[in-house]
Amino acid sequence: MSKLRGVRGATTVTLNEKSEILTATAELLREMVRKNGIETDDIASAIITMTEDLDAVFPAQAAREFLKWEHVPLMCAKEISVEGSLKCCIRVMLHINTDKSPHEIQHIFQREAVRLRPDLVKE
Repeated sequence: MSKLRGVRGATTVTLNEKSEILTATAELLREMVRKNGIETDDIASAIITMTEDLDAVFPAQAAREFLKWEHVPLMCAKEISVEGSLKCCIRVMLHINTDKSPHEIQHIFQREAVRLRPDLVKE
């Protein structure tokens, strides 16, 4: 029986530039989809956050333009600012319908974001 599950992902950029944010976001989303065998129709929604130092573009644009997620509900938000937290970071929470158990879900952390949850990083 299919259940709703969350798939986490995060990446970083070096510059607050539209092209870099879109490229990094698309790269992250593609890897989340690939590693978990996700079909677009299985995606219930996605929340994408960015740290306060990033504001050049809405990262959901990458999902719509590069992955053609025109019918996936997407929401962008600002990540809360915590002293000492990772800067220039883009985080994603995909909500998917899947038969996989929580332990089978592969969460994807790229670039400097691997420091966020080393316990979830799989090679």
